[in-house]
Amino acid sequence: MHIIINTSSMVPIYEQIMDQIKTAIIAGELQEGENLPSVRGMSKELKISALTVKKAYDNLEQEGFTVTVHGKGTFVASVNPELRQEEFRKEVEEELEQIVSKAFRHGLEAEEIRSLFELIMEEHE
Repeated sequence: MHIIINTSSMVPIYEQIMDQIKTAIIAGELQEGENLPSVRGMSKELKISALTVKKAYDNLEQEGFTVTVHGKGTFVASVNPELRQEEFRKEVEEELEQIVSKAFRHGLEAEEIRSLFELIMEEHE
């Protein structure tokens, strides 16, 4: 598994780890039952604290994406397709929010943004 940490990002490192693992699970790159790297192994690979990796893994488990078996490791949980779809919707919503904010910052009017969105949608229908 390849995780990339952006140390200049405002997003905490544990959230970056979580987001990348969730994305891999939702995209099917990580399959149900697949073993994630150990906390120590990932912390060593990323050159970060094991506590940071543990926090990411604990949160992933709380959200239902992973299951930890004491003494065996952390595994990708059986993810409900509806949960996958909801996570994807959330991701798209966040990206759209960033795009709309950027458009407003650069002086575009709401109607211009709507027109652009409709034009793009027409191209994909």
